[in-house]
Amino acid sequence: MSNWTACKEKKEGVIAKVLRIQTQRQYKFVYTAFFAWKEWTQQIVDRYAILHFTAAQQLLDHVWDLQLCKTIFNAWHHVTLESVQQKEYFDRLEKGENSENEEPIPSKNCFPEVHDSISTLPYKVSVQIFSFLNAIDLAHCARVCHSWKVLTNASTLKYKLNLHEINHRLNDLTVSKLIYLYRPYLLHLNLRNCQCIQSSSFMAISSCNNLQDLNLSNCQALKDDHLLLIARRCHILLYLNISHTLITDTALRIIARYLSNLLCLSLAYCRRFTDKGMTYLAQGECCKNLEHLDLSNCLQLTPEGFMQIFNKCDNLKVFIVDEFPTLTDQCIQSILLHCSKLEHISFLGSPLLTDAAFQKFPKALKIIKLEGNNRISDMSIKLLSRMCPNVSHIYLADCQRLTDICLRYLATCKQLTILNLAECINITDAGIRSFSDGICAIKLRELNLSNCVHLGDMSLIIISKKLQNLTYLSLSFCDNISESSLEALGQAPNLISLDISGSSCSDQSISAIGKRARMKNINISQCTNITDLGLQKFAKQCPGLEQIDLSHCLQITDVAIKNLAFCCRLLSCVKLSGCKFITDLTLQYLSGVCHYLVQLDLNGCSLITDKGMKYVQKGCNWLRILNILYCKSISKSIVQKMKRSIDTVNYNGEECHPSLEC
Repeated sequence: MSNWTACKEKKEGVIAKVLRIQTQRQYKFVYTAFFAWKEWTQQIVDRYAILHFTAAQQLLDHVWDLQLCKTIFNAWHHVTLESVQQKEYFDRLEKGENSENEEPIPSKNCFPEVHDSISTLPYKVSVQIFSFLNAIDLAHCARVCHSWKVLTNASTLKYKLNLHEINHRLNDLTVSKLIYLYRPYLLHLNLRNCQCIQSSSFMAISSCNNLQDLNLSNCQALKDDHLLLIARRCHILLYLNISHTLITDTALRIIARYLSNLLCLSLAYCRRFTDKGMTYLAQGECCKNLEHLDLSNCLQLTPEGFMQIFNKCDNLKVFIVDEFPTLTDQCIQSILLHCSKLEHISFLGSPLLTDAAFQKFPKALKIIKLEGNNRISDMSIKLLSRMCPNVSHIYLADCQRLTDICLRYLATCKQLTILNLAECINITDAGIRSFSDGICAIKLRELNLSNCVHLGDMSLIIISKKLQNLTYLSLSFCDNISESSLEALGQAPNLISLDISGSSCSDQSISAIGKRARMKNINISQCTNITDLGLQKFAKQCPGLEQIDLSHCLQITDVAIKNLAFCCRLLSCVKLSGCKFITDLTLQYLSGVCHYLVQLDLNGCSLITDKGMKYVQKGCNWLRILNILYCKSISKSIVQKMKRSIDTVNYNGEECHPSLEC
């Protein structure tokens, strides 16, 4: 019985074990199947997610494309409407349907805003916008609303105070109040030509302890006592301009004693100080730090006075002595000998200087101006090119002894960017050829060859082909340059400013020049062969034109100005002096479209009347300079009205001058 029981239990244990194994195998199979199904379903989900994401991305791209197309279409629609309005405006002018009271076509910036957009801009952007206004306009803006008052009181707007542009609207009390208002932050103060300032203004200046830059040029009220008051309190002053004032030796003594940090000093056209004042200045600490000194037209100084100052100015970098007809070689020799760090020297209007003055040049020299001298020869230019490897600006206008040899020397100046050889009558095509073959042709940006009468067509072809980086070129009154060669200027890739006044330029030439769409400034005055047709072709090719001089182009009529105004809407300066066929219709074209005009010259346009002035007054809100000399049909009453809104109005009401050929 016991054996049977043991066998039965053993058999039951085997069956239970078999069942457990079968259960485990079944569980493993289900587990494997489940994970396989899970992976399959995940792949399906991922596939559908990718499809949905792609569809969503395509939908977003479609919405973006629609919005972009809408924006482009709206901009195109606005430009089209504006062009249609302008064409209709010009058509009505030609038919004589316009009334005098009709408003000009509004510009893009003239549409009224329904909300204050400036206050919604970021703070720094809003402050930057207000930084373009003068002090009086800022004061007016501060009264508009609370947010504008906060913006106009920003400290960054009070670092600089420029009263030169609004000096005609100021008095002594207003100036002193403005200075006290800006006092805690004021670093730069410009009072040039402010004839109204008196003792209270100078007292206010002395309270600006942080002042670093002070311009009192042509302030006739400035005396030595006022300068003493300022110098005692403004110890950190770095830049001081007291040119065209009545200061004496005492003032220079004050500067030497109190302004030890001074870097820049201008004493131009100050006639009352002497060599003794230079001695005082040389004894001060400021002389050691001085980097900029202007002694233009100080004719009372002697060579001893120059020696006193330059023996101490070891760090001088800029020295200007313009309009000094008594300047001698001895003075220049002492300057160039003792000031080895000079980078900028200017001796304009010094006819007594010879090659002996320029036996040595500072190695650091970058800018040199020697215009109006008939004694300097090619030898000085040879020494300049060898001793000054970094020279970049050279002005040699009206130095008539210079020949093609000097251009051969200048061709080796690697850093040369500006060269002025106007009225150097001995320059020929051979000199231009040797100059353009040199290494200087790579960096040259500005070239002035006005009145170089021996230059011919070959020079113009060489310039257009080899001076590829040239941006400014003047060839005015170069009589030997023909009409056909002027067309080569259309191949100059970077030319943006051109002066060919008094040349033989014709309609075909000006049309070829207009191929350079980057042209911004052109002077074609006294080009009598240019007609309305040529100017029309030029205007269509240069929509970015900003300044144009058509003075004494005798064949120009209102039709040419119509095309010019329609195509070149960014014009800021238009000169039409001596154009005898210009009428009030021209002013209606310009005032209706060119809303950025700053200067308008109508001297000798005898057909202009008060009606034209009314158009200018309505449409040219940015106009600052208006020249209407010898316009006999304009009355004094309308001129008085124009002066209320325009800073400078030149008018005499006389008969036309003979030179204007009216």
